[in-house]
Amino acid sequence: MATTTVSDFIVERLHEWGVRRIFGYPGDGINGVFGALRRAGDKIGFVQARHEEMAAFMASAHAKFTGELGVCIATSGPGASHLLTGLYDARLDHMPVLAIVGQQARAALGAHYQQELDLVSMFKDVAGAYVQQAVVPAQVRHVIDRAVRIALSRRTVTAIVLPNDLQELEYEPPARKHGTAHSGVGYAAPEVVPREADLKRAADVLNAGRRVAILVGAGALNATDEVIAVAERLHAGVAKALLGKAVLPDDLPWVTGSIGLLGTKPTDEMMSACDTLLMIGSGFPYSEFLPKEGDARAVQIDIDPGMLSVRYPMELCLVGDSAATLRALLPLLEQKDAHSWRDRIVHAGGRWQRVLDERAHAKTNGKVNPQRVVTELSPRLPDGAIVTSDSGSCANWYARDLKIRRGMMCSLSGGLASMGAAVPYAIAAKLAYPERPVIALVGDGAMQMNNMAELITVSKYWRDWADPRWICAVFNNEDLNQVTWEQRVMMGDPKFEASQDIPNVPYHRFAELLGLTGIYVDDPEQLGAAWEQALATKRPVVIEVKTDPEVPPLPPHVTMEQARHFARALMEGDPDEGSVIANTARQVVATVLPGKKH
Repeated sequence: MATTTVSDFIVERLHEWGVRRIFGYPGDGINGVFGALRRAGDKIGFVQARHEEMAAFMASAHAKFTGELGVCIATSGPGASHLLTGLYDARLDHMPVLAIVGQQARAALGAHYQQELDLVSMFKDVAGAYVQQAVVPAQVRHVIDRAVRIALSRRTVTAIVLPNDLQELEYEPPARKHGTAHSGVGYAAPEVVPREADLKRAADVLNAGRRVAILVGAGALNATDEVIAVAERLHAGVAKALLGKAVLPDDLPWVTGSIGLLGTKPTDEMMSACDTLLMIGSGFPYSEFLPKEGDARAVQIDIDPGMLSVRYPMELCLVGDSAATLRALLPLLEQKDAHSWRDRIVHAGGRWQRVLDERAHAKTNGKVNPQRVVTELSPRLPDGAIVTSDSGSCANWYARDLKIRRGMMCSLSGGLASMGAAVPYAIAAKLAYPERPVIALVGDGAMQMNNMAELITVSKYWRDWADPRWICAVFNNEDLNQVTWEQRVMMGDPKFEASQDIPNVPYHRFAELLGLTGIYVDDPEQLGAAWEQALATKRPVVIEVKTDPEVPPLPPHVTMEQARHFARALMEGDPDEGSVIANTARQVVATVLPGKKH
């Protein structure tokens, strides 16, 4: 009978925990586990990313889109350190992810050996809930079990460090004696509901309100029906934080869309005018977009006590699952007859949609309006589509112009707001749901940073997908656009070309070199046809759109300070001053006078 190594045991134990896919990149520091993965056959699939950071993003996205544990693996030294950005993405968005990393042989540790890093210390922040280096075979069982259980139960990142010589040793179960641990497999998430007395107090606050606003985040993704029921009972409007975009379909007339700098005017107006706020499963960070302190009574529901009452001083904080808590709260809520408040919200939404349409069709200086890329996609999205977005200016159009229907999924890097997440997110989504169409919206900066290489990963795996539709839309404006506008509006500085201009790359041609389909669009009237062609193509597609960098991603309201900064940037000689002024004027006209030709 073949010897069971420590690595064989690890792979079998992960399988017992339900792990069926691991993202990563090989190396000699972790070769023992890779050998065990090979011997295990098809028990656990391995996805080879082009870079460990991308593997960690994929693990984070797997957790986001499936609710399961995401697992990534890397070798010692640089392989392990490369994981960090993707792991921080998971930690800041409260995703259960396990990182498995190699280490040099135990006898060499402390000798300044090649690729020897103090990995436990390095991972202590990102995986502070549980990071452990195994040193003997009998320890491995409880290290695996605790790492998985803690990641799942606390919705966080954990890490295991495996010296390479330990991986090849014969596995030994812990002995029945003092100083050993005997762990087991399994975790069943509890249903957490606040006490009845606290629910009644919360209901009293909500029942007293005449103008109720609701803000939902990622913690409400599994509470769609419950949020709708509560909103109807309270005659409330509902705004969505970016990670909560898929909580409610956008065809509900009282859904005001996103909040914050990337938010909508109806949301901004609702938050300014409400007298009561109900926040559900959201860690939305920008307090200036919530009601002014003291203007509204507020109730918050969150499963994590540490996220309660940190953005707005809440009158009632309810620790609980969003869906279960809302179900328990609903019978205590009185049916409101606040038609004037609801009508005001619905009217604002209709007016805003006309503004968005005007902005998207505003003429630019010979290039495609980037907002229109998303407005042309939105009505063409197939049922069940999954959409990912990168950080940067493309996230503005994703936030405001992408209309989500029931059954769709979408996400991006939220708390970390990292560039480079959209393509690995889209790959992980497609691997989890190979029968569903997946679309990634990506800026050219993120493509050049690390996403172009992951198109190679797409070319490696796409033939295994039940539905081959996987589309990457690249906003090619030769500018690190979001930061350019931040320099102008937040700092009052002109565009700094040395830091902001990036090379013009033929992304669609690169896709063709890999055997994918490339589509190039430099005419806004061809966008609809391009999306239809991409969605009908039986292989992955890269749509490259030559977009105008001088279309301003206007916030829902412009402060006097922002206006002064913008004016100062122009006075100091912005290199694109002419087109900036013209395009900003068109967008402002569309905001103030929707329907006016320009």
